[in-house]
Amino acid sequence: MAKGFYISKNMGLAGLLMGAVAVVIIIALAAVYDKEKTKNQNKPVDGVAMLTTASPTTSSTLSTPKDPWEHYRLPDSLSPVSYNITLWPRLVVNASTGLYIFTGQSAVVFQCKKDTDLIVIHCNKLNLTLLNGHHARLTGLDGATAPTVKTSWLQVKTEYLVIQLNGKLTAGKSYRLSTDFQGELADDLKGFYRSEYTEDGGKKVVATSQMQATFARKAFPCFDEPAMKAVFHITLIHQRGTVALSNGRDVETVNSTIDGTEVTMTRFEPTKRMSTYLLAFIVMGQKFTYTQFVFVDTNCLQVRIWARRKAIAEGHGNYALNVTGPMLNFFERYYNASYPLSKSDQIALPDFNAGAMENWGLITYRETALLYDPAISSVGNKERVLTVVAHELAHMWFGNLVTLRWWNDLWLNEGFASYVEYLGADYAEPTWNIKEQTILNDVHKVFAVDALASSHPLSRKEEEVNQPDEISEMFNTISYSKVLYVLEHLLQQGSLCSRTSPTFAFNNTVYSDLWDHLQKVILTTPGMSLPHTVHDIMNRWILQMGFPVVTIDTATGHITQKHFLLDPDSVVDRPSPYNYTWLVPIKWMKGGVEREQHWLLQETGISNARSEWVLANLNVSGYYRVNYDMDNWERLLNQLTTDHTVIPLINRAQIVDDAFNLARAKVINTTLALRTTRYLSQERDYIPWESALRNLNYYILMFDRGQAYGVLQGYLKMQITPLFEYFRTITVDWTRVPTGHNDQYNQINAISFACRMGVERCRVLTSDWFREWMLNPDHNPIHPNLKTTVYCNAIAAGGVAEWDFAWQMFKNATVATEAAKLRSSLACTKVPWLLNRYLDYSLDPAKIRKQDCTSTINYIAGNVVGMPLAWDFIRARWNYIYTEYGGGSFSFSNLINGVTRRFSTEFELKQLKQFKEDNARVGFGSGTLALEQAIERTTANIKWVAENQEPVMKWLANECT
Repeated sequence: MAKGFYISKNMGLAGLLMGAVAVVIIIALAAVYDKEKTKNQNKPVDGVAMLTTASPTTSSTLSTPKDPWEHYRLPDSLSPVSYNITLWPRLVVNASTGLYIFTGQSAVVFQCKKDTDLIVIHCNKLNLTLLNGHHARLTGLDGATAPTVKTSWLQVKTEYLVIQLNGKLTAGKSYRLSTDFQGELADDLKGFYRSEYTEDGGKKVVATSQMQATFARKAFPCFDEPAMKAVFHITLIHQRGTVALSNGRDVETVNSTIDGTEVTMTRFEPTKRMSTYLLAFIVMGQKFTYTQFVFVDTNCLQVRIWARRKAIAEGHGNYALNVTGPMLNFFERYYNASYPLSKSDQIALPDFNAGAMENWGLITYRETALLYDPAISSVGNKERVLTVVAHELAHMWFGNLVTLRWWNDLWLNEGFASYVEYLGADYAEPTWNIKEQTILNDVHKVFAVDALASSHPLSRKEEEVNQPDEISEMFNTISYSKVLYVLEHLLQQGSLCSRTSPTFAFNNTVYSDLWDHLQKVILTTPGMSLPHTVHDIMNRWILQMGFPVVTIDTATGHITQKHFLLDPDSVVDRPSPYNYTWLVPIKWMKGGVEREQHWLLQETGISNARSEWVLANLNVSGYYRVNYDMDNWERLLNQLTTDHTVIPLINRAQIVDDAFNLARAKVINTTLALRTTRYLSQERDYIPWESALRNLNYYILMFDRGQAYGVLQGYLKMQITPLFEYFRTITVDWTRVPTGHNDQYNQINAISFACRMGVERCRVLTSDWFREWMLNPDHNPIHPNLKTTVYCNAIAAGGVAEWDFAWQMFKNATVATEAAKLRSSLACTKVPWLLNRYLDYSLDPAKIRKQDCTSTINYIAGNVVGMPLAWDFIRARWNYIYTEYGGGSFSFSNLINGVTRRFSTEFELKQLKQFKEDNARVGFGSGTLALEQAIERTTANIKWVAENQEPVMKWLANECT
């Protein structure tokens, strides 16, 4: 999947000794059971008999599972070979049920691996038609005799169709299981679902799909585990005049009449051998179309960008189309393997919960992740399209061709795709220096989570990841971002992708297979060597959570390491097989000159440096933080204030980030961290400024409701004003746009933070621009790069008139990126009743799309006025939000993290614990771990504020005098 709240990744140096670390998933799953569907679960639909939900044995939820159908993992007795699936989605409401429905038939051919009298296959929320008195029909193949069906039932909790046979299936023999079924084409954003939008004054419906991670079973009965690969033969029946897409090319389109309804039957070429979560089906009306090119260099590969007809006509798909070709070229050379399919469709959908999904041959996106309008969209919108497309295309090889065996190793998919994403993006836009942003988008982000005692190893034990909610929890920052740096900088011996991917093509893998293969390659490749085996190096990073802080004493030259915890008083209750020590590559420089690399396990040394400054983790080449003796800290601070350009750009960002986090962990003094910001009045580069602002934001969150905020705001106003004036000058009083890619980002920082810190010229600037737009709504004078910050600050400084105008513009917006900017900015108002009204809107799908509900609440919680309102709102409505918007959704962890990130009082901690207790029976789904982390983080915040508020206020007061 892609980034969806996310995401940009990078810094992918061209040498990653890791090629086959397989791949995928950026997805962001969707809502939980739809109430209306549950309500109708036991009703026959169009005369189709409902499958009974009574199981022959009732087991307590507290008891240990005994029967195969009580386990969340499939038995290993059967293995699918191929499926023949026909689906017919109705794009109009069914008259008898009031629901949108789809009907289908599926025939799965499977091989018996062990003698068994039981068939267990995934099936969720489907009404099965009786076939000869049973819910499925079993046929023996190639001379095999199929036993008759004794009984069958639906095991609701574990989402199985269970079929008990009168005799045994024979190992080595093949059989076919056929089912007819009916399901609801719900708006829950998972499985086979419907997406709605309004165009030309009317409602339009698209039937589309999201199978990852456990939703294929909601579309048809299947063996819904990633290792259960098979070939899929897909046929879609659809209304005349509509278009059908699936993973493969359409090979036959026939008009027909079924039960008096004129339809078209579209049959697609068989897929490659692949996992169920990569399937995709879409049926759409004529309001959708595509732009395309034929990739002649790759066996005439057809590449198409699909979207609403108006967006394609206005060229919004052109940028994605233009970068797809170069990136496919790059990936083919990088992997030394041709694109494995006959076509590549990419489609922008009005409703899609993830950022994107790497379905093989039919990649699905949010509109904001695929469409770019140069007249309205910002440089950030353009980069998002670039990096998300790169991420999903990378999955075509790693994740789809080679797939993880089970979800506990999700990092094999997502981590590698996140790394290669930046290589492809950098190839397509070489002037952007996009790899520099890895430190911001990946390293710092994953550091924040991996430094908690409640973190988890990259690779968890299989038994720890079984239920759908547990699988959803794996789609987190650690799985996406940590491996990127671990692999890139520990194993930088040159790309071995061409030698690894063919080994596992069309199969599944686990990390140990990868280490074995890479070790063989290293041993047989001249010039390649490592100080330890691949297993020794990588297992320490994969099988234990966290990362080290490396401490360098420049007086003695000694280097040591220790597990870094943001809260040093927290208790780590997860034992480590390596006692929390790592094999750490130490790249360093002394006095501005790069020195030889060291490998640190227990202790190593460098030459002492009593007079010259030492800088370790050069260009942030390793996944660790660095602390120094006080004398060296002073030398580094002196160098920053004297001539900061002598220190590499990325390391300036890292010095600030290390210092602030070491201070939070009580390793160094808090005022030492603040001293790293003194030089910022001289800094003009984006990467260091962005690093500083993200760290200073913690101080703002901790202090913006108390007496310390005034003096903090005064100091930060003093630091940001020179940057604000610098950009005012080089843009000729804001009439031009900086030429550099990162300079455009830093201009946004300059205006946004200056307004936030009370620079009056900034407030006047943004309010005037917004007022000018209000006077002439058809002409927006605000540059696309600056819209989000201008909208937000003008609405924050204004009142009801500004809010209502922005809401009207949001409702009228026809471009998704513009709507997204307005939606986030509406949360900036300081008027409480407007924020409460907006919270109510967030749960009304007619006003805020379901895919945007949780992020809208998070935007409101990001506002100091809105935070307590949002917290009260989700506490009062948790049962409804969980039920209607999906406890299994990836976004639930973001919701809990976002609403609680300001928590820093005993009262808030008590409320948080009470919230956990009150909703224990409802559950927290994919937000379960996030809730534990919120409690841990709040506890640490309370201690930090108590210990640091007074010294921070004193230091800031001295700086401001």
